[in-house]
Amino acid sequence: MISFNQPPYVEEGIDFIKQAIDAHKICGDGLFTKKCSKWMEERFKAQKVLLTTSGTTALDMAMLLCEFQSGDEVILPSYTFSSTATSAILGGAKLVFTDIRPDTMNIDETKIEAAITDKTKAIVVVHYAGVACEMDTIMDIAGRYGLKVIEDAAQGVMSSYKGKALGTIGDFGCYSFHETKNYSMGEGGAILINNPKYNMRAEILREKGTNRAEFLLGQVDKYTWVDFGDSYLPSDMNAAYLWSQLLHADEINQDRLASWNRYNKAFLPLEKAGLVELPVIPDECEHNAHMYYLKCKDIDERTKLIKFLKEKGVAAVFHYVPLHSAPAGKKFGRFAGEDEFTTKESERLVRLPMYYRLSEDDQKQVIESVLSFYNKLEG
Repeated sequence: MISFNQPPYVEEGIDFIKQAIDAHKICGDGLFTKKCSKWMEERFKAQKVLLTTSGTTALDMAMLLCEFQSGDEVILPSYTFSSTATSAILGGAKLVFTDIRPDTMNIDETKIEAAITDKTKAIVVVHYAGVACEMDTIMDIAGRYGLKVIEDAAQGVMSSYKGKALGTIGDFGCYSFHETKNYSMGEGGAILINNPKYNMRAEILREKGTNRAEFLLGQVDKYTWVDFGDSYLPSDMNAAYLWSQLLHADEINQDRLASWNRYNKAFLPLEKAGLVELPVIPDECEHNAHMYYLKCKDIDERTKLIKFLKEKGVAAVFHYVPLHSAPAGKKFGRFAGEDEFTTKESERLVRLPMYYRLSEDDQKQVIESVLSFYNKLEG
């Protein structure tokens, strides 16, 4: 069976993990944690990067830093993972779901303004498949209404919008380094803080509510509990595993893009024949080949395709069930406007195997299996 995903791995990973162990520093904020944060700050021109235990806790921190009050609302797409919503709820906000664009599966920037009320405090954008949302329009709306912008860039490491790294455009950006992502530390993430006024509050929040960061910088002679906080520091062993991949970030990125391009070239005839739709990458976006998906005619065809591929030894999967239709979505939020595309498009999408070092032979088998399905369908 050709697996849907394989976590990225490079040979130095084991050596770096051993270095962390030998240094007797396997808790948070060790050598490799600092190396990863610095690398991202320099590579992505980010003001401040802090590694976290997950992409979810990065989102938790961003929402808590917004300091929502009772009754405050956040606007977000319904087509996203539960973490985007649960973090907003943790931060104290009510959810206002909006529709997506059918081309990129991102939040429809033209539907945001109609969803704004006097209680709206933030817009959460999700860069689906590592393809950027229309950030100029979104930032303009946020500026005119005085709203925070949180970028859920869990899938967007190494992607950009008009030359700016995803995660560095809004007030806060959030990355995931889960095993399903392009770069992984097993479980882990990072928050990007784009306004220095939040730096110290973020450090306190991440360090169980203490001013330990100031103490380590020599700014106070002892550290103590000063505010609400939690424990968001990942183990330095996890960071060591991630560090090995960051040293090969461009190689990993190019490898994935090569696989993405092979898929896209192979399936263009299907699109021209009107049998499927392929991913859309707007001109202003540079993507990271986080995923490759096809859009079938409808959910029935998708179900048959996934079953057919499984029989051919290929693992393919569908993706999110829209949050507004889920039990918790109904409990904690509401949908603003019409669900024109969210449900319909989500039911058509199927994801194909995509990972670093996906062999050309395996990819050829995936491609031939998909083409075989549609040849039989036409026949």
